[in-house]
Amino acid sequence: MIQLATTLRLLGILVTLFSLTMLPPALIGWIYGEASLWVFLHAFFILLAAGLLIWVPFFWSRGDLHVRDGFVVVVMFWLVLGIFGALPLHLDPALHISLTDAVFESMSGLTTTGATVIVGLDDLPRALLWYRQQLQWLGGMGIIVLAVAILPLLGIGGMQLFRAEMPGPLKDNKLTPRIAETARNLWFIYLGLTVARALAYWAAGMEAFDAVTHSFSTVAIGGFSTYDASIGHFDSALIESVAVVFMLLGGMNFALHFLAVRRQGLAPYARDEEVRFYLLLLAAGAAIAVGYLLYAGVVADAPEALRQGIFHAVSIGTTTGYATTEFHLWPGFLPVMLVFLSFVGGCTASTGGGMKVIRVLLLAKQGLREIQRLIHPHAHIAVKVNERVMPDRVVEAVWGFMAAYILVFALMTLVLMASGLDQVTSFSAVAATLNNLGPGLGDVGANYAGISDFSKWVLVFSMLLGRLEIFTVLVLLSPAFWRR
Repeated sequence: MIQLATTLRLLGILVTLFSLTMLPPALIGWIYGEASLWVFLHAFFILLAAGLLIWVPFFWSRGDLHVRDGFVVVVMFWLVLGIFGALPLHLDPALHISLTDAVFESMSGLTTTGATVIVGLDDLPRALLWYRQQLQWLGGMGIIVLAVAILPLLGIGGMQLFRAEMPGPLKDNKLTPRIAETARNLWFIYLGLTVARALAYWAAGMEAFDAVTHSFSTVAIGGFSTYDASIGHFDSALIESVAVVFMLLGGMNFALHFLAVRRQGLAPYARDEEVRFYLLLLAAGAAIAVGYLLYAGVVADAPEALRQGIFHAVSIGTTTGYATTEFHLWPGFLPVMLVFLSFVGGCTASTGGGMKVIRVLLLAKQGLREIQRLIHPHAHIAVKVNERVMPDRVVEAVWGFMAAYILVFALMTLVLMASGLDQVTSFSAVAATLNNLGPGLGDVGANYAGISDFSKWVLVFSMLLGRLEIFTVLVLLSPAFWRR
């Protein structure tokens, strides 16, 4: 059974910690002399009070956190964060958005989806712009993983939270023997990449504020920008090149970044089969995009085709969602192909969305194994990744995930179509939110402001499912989960 007291105590601690995230945007509001300062201060006190109200009654509660408790805390925490994170967005008169839109924007930020309902970003207070980017930065690695590094100091173990939060089928792999140390190492790598990206953007021509805020959403593979035109606002090939490099890094397994730093070399990347497959897929997508842009006459010359084709293939393929032009208006199959590329997404243990490269690689290898079995029925053929034999349990889990993914995708697409959206809009909206991509096609190509509130709530649920990889959420709907 669920340990309610321990679970609520942990939830209270996490909400209390989250209240501190209201202070940086308040500081930005103070620096720039904006009225949004008071909105974030009010939100801070509301969150702090809510966290303490949940925490204090169970302050003395002690108990080991079991696997079931971990799932409950993770899902509850993301739901609570999505709602409370919407507070400053809903309260700030500079936005004038409904509660539905505020929750949509908040959940989109925390899940690093990057879908937006806000128009007129160029004119918003900088405190609000900072907050949107900060939401993605916190959600990128997962606030739960950050909490795992801190909560052991409060007497609470974190392996169950880590297993529920981390993306990918191989959740038991750890960089170091102690889970808290693993989480801290991940965050050191994450912070280091954030600083490096900010400096690179600044050196490429962004002003300091834009460099820092865009580093937040790039490292998180989120895609939020401080401008309506996204990265296209800067019209700089150099800035786009910096973004491409760091989007590629953000979509890779962060464990490999850790190993590369520790061993001071690139060998961990070169030896990893998932990374090679990841780069091959993106290179193929970029080559097709460049070729078709030239063939269809969308761009004037080869350099511009290279610039737009590579940028958007990497941006959409890694599920970042940055854009330099209205790619959803490109002719032919190209926009749909890019959306399909996002289904693969980033590598396991990365900040990217999608089904994850390792799952697609395992599915491809399993498909080849079945073909070989037809030819050699009595042969024992193993599925290997990085020269390691994958247990049948892992392969079965991948097939189960794939089945659940397709079923959820189909059902949500039908629900959106039933609500009045056309087929292209429904398909791309679910794909963009379930894959944590952001921009879609059709009526959601530019933004999501024009769709109904009902559709937005469906897509909020889709973002949550995508961020927590479906089973973390669906397991709570299983009667077996709640039995003794």
